[in-house]
Amino acid sequence: MAVIPKRTKYRNPHRLPYEGKARGNRELHFGDYGLMAMEGAWITDRQIEAARVAMTRYMKRGGRVWINIFPHLSLTKKPLETRQGKGKGSHDAWVAVVKEGKIMFEIGEVTEDVAREAFRLAMHKLPIKCKFVKKESGVNND
Repeated sequence: MAVIPKRTKYRNPHRLPYEGKARGNRELHFGDYGLMAMEGAWITDRQIEAARVAMTRYMKRGGRVWINIFPHLSLTKKPLETRQGKGKGSHDAWVAVVKEGKIMFEIGEVTEDVAREAFRLAMHKLPIKCKFVKKESGVNND
C-alpha cells in the first residue's frame, strides 16, 4: 500500500534539508511508548510501511500503532546517461523529512517488553539510529 499525498499534480518541489533538531513532535502524545530519531534523514514511504508491518506483525495486531510522519516530499531523478537541461527530472520517491529528536512512531495498549521488541524490529527497517522512549508516569504538578 503506497502512502502518498492526495494532490500531487504539477508538483516538483525543491529538496528540503534534514539537518538540525525537530521543532515539533518531540514528546509522546498518543501512546505510552515511542520511537525517536537520533539523527536526520529522508525516510521513504516504503521504509515507513515496512516498519509498520514489522511492528504490527510482532504485536499480532494487538495494541495500537500511531505513525507521526508522512511522506509529503517528492524526490525527482533524471534518467542515467541523459544530457543536462530539459527541465527537472521525473518523480522517483516520496519521502518524509525527519530531523533529530522527532517521535516517528508510537505504540499503546501493550506491555513495555512487547513495545521494545516491536520497535527493535522496526529500527532494522529504518536507515537511521533510533531510541526507545516511554511516557513519564510520576509527573509532579507543583
